[in-house]
Amino acid sequence: MPELSGPILVVGTGLLGTSVGLAARRAGIEVYLSDVNREHIRTASGLGAGVEHHGEPVQLVVVAVPPDHLGEAIIEALRSTEGVVTDVGSIKSQPLGEVRAAAPELVSRYVGSHPMAGSERSGPLAASASLFEGRPWAVTARPDTSPEDRSLVMALVEMCGAVAIELGPEEHDEAVARTSHLPHLMASLVAGRLAGAPGDHLALSGQGVRDVTRIAAGDPALWQQIISANRAAVLSLLDEVAGRLSDLRGAVADPSRTALGELLAEGVAGTRAIPGKHGGPTRPTQSIFVAVPDHPGELARLFADAGEIGVNIEDVHIDHDPGRPVGQVELVVEQARAGHLADSLSDRDWAVRE
Repeated sequence: MPELSGPILVVGTGLLGTSVGLAARRAGIEVYLSDVNREHIRTASGLGAGVEHHGEPVQLVVVAVPPDHLGEAIIEALRSTEGVVTDVGSIKSQPLGEVRAAAPELVSRYVGSHPMAGSERSGPLAASASLFEGRPWAVTARPDTSPEDRSLVMALVEMCGAVAIELGPEEHDEAVARTSHLPHLMASLVAGRLAGAPGDHLALSGQGVRDVTRIAAGDPALWQQIISANRAAVLSLLDEVAGRLSDLRGAVADPSRTALGELLAEGVAGTRAIPGKHGGPTRPTQSIFVAVPDHPGELARLFADAGEIGVNIEDVHIDHDPGRPVGQVELVVEQARAGHLADSLSDRDWAVRE
């Protein structure tokens, strides 16, 4: 199998493309950059992600452009270079279909991929060489993909520190519709009910509403492209949700509350189905809530105390108190260790509740 030795050409120097360039440069691989926005190239180059491409031969092309332009950019990369071409787009079936229609003789050199990493921020200034560390990265090789081409894309994933997951293109699109696109639409619906709400209502906002609506802050223009490109898979799921929403309304109206309890339990089962830490099964956890003064050094002191107590923090959330300079820190720990942590922190004069 060939080694990923470069050079790599990154087409599109936004968040993902520049992050790929930074990861490759960190690994000592030569990177060329291309973008219709020359300012983005200058910014990405200034960050150390590579240098502008002027037709030099490359081993691998990584296409990182918006969904509306993905197919044409992949086709152009296949026609203008002799290297293997991959991409980091959110949808895999649509660009593959465009390549098959326009350049069937070149499609064998295209191996789709999609890192499940990103940010509410966009552009090269938001990029990081560590953006993909530990994140899933789908690789959608096909039966006609050569082992050498597949290996090269898998090497890219490894170089970026991500975890490769191999799926077919259609299977990938169904998966992201369920785990990414539908949640974004639901978050947007919930967040939309907050716009224009009375101020005294919004003053009651807690961590729950922030958790549910956080992803709704993503760029609407980008998400419009992503969801439209995966229309069939998203519509199928929306039909399911529409039916369950009707069931939910009936359950809320039912004085017996039996159906409501069943629907809420279904939600609990869904959260437990999400893979746990390091991809393993979800382990029972419990939250400990600690009041932390909002000034420098307090969070560090809290984490240091938890470390000395010998309890590993599985997750952490912070909710700021609107009425005083205090934050409420939620420490998520193994259920069996929660009581010990709460008691030990209380002994160290932290204000704790379980």
